[in-house]
Amino acid sequence: MEKINAVITGIGGYVPDYVLNNDELSRMVDTNDEWIMTRVGIKERRILTEEGLGTSYMARKAAKQLLHKTGVDPDTIDALIVTTSTADYQFPSTASIVLGKLGLKNAFAFDFWAACCGFLYTLDVAASMIQSGRYKKIIVIGADKMSSVVDYTDRSTCPLFGDGAAAVLVEATTEQNVGLMDSHFRTDGKGLPFLHIKAGGSVCPPSPFTVDHRLHYLYQEGRTVFRYAVTSMSDDCALIAERNGLNKDNIAFVVPHQANMRIIEAVAKRLDLSMDHVMVNIEHYGNTSAATIPLALWDNEKRLKKGDNLIFTAFGAGFVHGATYVKWGYDGSSVHEAK
Repeated sequence: MEKINAVITGIGGYVPDYVLNNDELSRMVDTNDEWIMTRVGIKERRILTEEGLGTSYMARKAAKQLLHKTGVDPDTIDALIVTTSTADYQFPSTASIVLGKLGLKNAFAFDFWAACCGFLYTLDVAASMIQSGRYKKIIVIGADKMSSVVDYTDRSTCPLFGDGAAAVLVEATTEQNVGLMDSHFRTDGKGLPFLHIKAGGSVCPPSPFTVDHRLHYLYQEGRTVFRYAVTSMSDDCALIAERNGLNKDNIAFVVPHQANMRIIEAVAKRLDLSMDHVMVNIEHYGNTSAATIPLALWDNEKRLKKGDNLIFTAFGAGFVHGATYVKWGYDGSSVHEAK
């Protein structure tokens, strides 16, 4: 019996129309373009401003574009997984909302929560489901409305984040030289004090006190997170490269989580790669958490060729981190535009 592998066969994406640039942000909080660009490399970010719209709206838009671009029959989709830290509701799952809006009749749906590493971890889970032989087509969506948890009076965090979503179709293949080839994941539970949202969960439920004290917004101790992210993402990429015989001569692209330009540059330096081989869009979108890696793929799809060696890497809250080696499955230049 032929071995089954999982391969990405299409990408769809969505970012809101509203652009919050550094000049406008500097009128909201004590910051400026030079400070933001020097420290993190972000010029602007997209914000979902329409009232009553949440993460599921962006996820649905990305998935709808994916279905249109690939021409796949929606009735053949087996599962839909949304990875997010900004779910529409505590329950039901955001994925169930997206599935209902798309009208998928033969699929089940669930959310996966791994902060900024969500896309990496979810892609691996979807690949394992397909490799089991029980499923053939799975939609994986990374989506976050980070503006919903950002305190726009906190100059240290509000410049960092934006909103967006991107979706990939993961399919079964018996072609052995394409698809998800290897992954390395780790979690360091000591990260809790340094990156979290204090209130809203079962430990600290919502109350007038938590609202008055602005405890429902993201808190980050930037220097500590930066230090761990540089070390973890660089080490994870080096490990994946070493055990798969990858180097600067045969890596087409590294696709890093878009959190900080200095982190991205450190990862490239560790692999001895020029920035021409690193996908970067942080300047225009900021940190969209679980959406950053698939959005980078969406923006750069035309540059991808079948057989390209890619390394995805990310780091997030909980101090989750890892890297994934993917051998790309199709020529992006041949894909019909549907943005």
